[in-house]
Amino acid sequence: MLKGIAKIFTKENKDLRARLYFTLFALGIFCLGTSITITWAIPWINTMYQELGFLEIFNLMSGGGLKSFSIFALGVSPYITASIITQLLQMDIIPYFKELKDQGYVGRQKINRITRYIGIILAFVQSYAITVFYLGVSDAGTILKISLVMTAGTAFLLWLGDQITNKGIGNGQSLLIMAGILLSLPSIFTGAYTTFIDGSFALPLGISLFVLFILVYILVIVGIIWITLAERRIPIQYSNRTASAYGAKESYLPIKINSSGVIPVIFASMFLTIPSVVASLIKSEAAIEFINKYILYTTPTGFILYVLLIFFFGYFYTFMVMNPEDMSKDLNARGAYIPGVRPGMETSKYISKTIGRLTAVGSLFLCVLAGMPVLMSSLAKLPSSVSIGGTGILIVVGVAIETYKQIESGLVSRSYQKRRAIKK
Repeated sequence: MLKGIAKIFTKENKDLRARLYFTLFALGIFCLGTSITITWAIPWINTMYQELGFLEIFNLMSGGGLKSFSIFALGVSPYITASIITQLLQMDIIPYFKELKDQGYVGRQKINRITRYIGIILAFVQSYAITVFYLGVSDAGTILKISLVMTAGTAFLLWLGDQITNKGIGNGQSLLIMAGILLSLPSIFTGAYTTFIDGSFALPLGISLFVLFILVYILVIVGIIWITLAERRIPIQYSNRTASAYGAKESYLPIKINSSGVIPVIFASMFLTIPSVVASLIKSEAAIEFINKYILYTTPTGFILYVLLIFFFGYFYTFMVMNPEDMSKDLNARGAYIPGVRPGMETSKYISKTIGRLTAVGSLFLCVLAGMPVLMSSLAKLPSSVSIGGTGILIVVGVAIETYKQIESGLVSRSYQKRRAIKK
């Protein structure tokens, strides 16, 4: 991997190196923006520090900008929400979106444009709700100004992400999310150092615990890499091809263990936070007390509910984006089949059964990853800033792997073009 990255700095890959510099420059602008607090929000910020609930994950993606109400407070989270909405609408809910999906490249371009419009609208709605309910601002003019600045920040990041995608390396929106999460990592390790070494532990024990913390963190990252790359390859054959004609190269239908990413965790967090938001709006002390005792995921019952919701949404989202019937029809249309399985309904059932088993493993992995910070904080009495695991690392590892694959693909393509030019 390091050798592949080192090849970027050779003379032959000057254009790729320019793309890398542009990407780093754009990410630098994002990091700078997360430290600029909206002026009109400053008087209320000191009284706002409360639990953000499901917004914590969006705060993580924005590099802590949400809690400090920076100009990039929302990051690209409204675009993520809009993408999920448009994916749901393509499931025959609205025929127009289904038609766009079937139109190929042109349809995808229209869906992307609609997604951006919905994302900007959601950015304004979210910024308005956060300003009113979490920041506690009551002045209409101040609410409007803060909401417009936060919406403009999201719109700028969507544009910046497109520039990274077109002129830089990797997917721009994903890299912005990864940069926001990486901004929070120093606080985790400084918090661990303060807790173990400068805290109440004896110096030898504190050093040992700090080293153990780092080792466990590394093991978690290794495990995430393994799960991210792990996939089940279902062998397929084509009725109009012979193995000898293609060098006996086998074809596969790859299915990842964790096909849903971090979406189930986001959905589960949102559902657990909705009751507390409703209770705050109706100002019912009994409802708030009940939620604090049984619904919050820091309580035993809330944690169990949190895990069950992750499992449910893991299956729901996976089968939403990977429909076995559509996959079976696609194989049949391409003249492909799974050896030993009849085309049609049996193929659909076979794929569904395989996806179900893999999703069980992937959802269990997500439960462990999302539950580790909660368990570590409650059992080891660590501060909330010190956590092992979490969905943030899963996002960082996934984006890093995809970006490296794109870099590697670019290097291979340039090497191939160079060899062809020499032969000519």
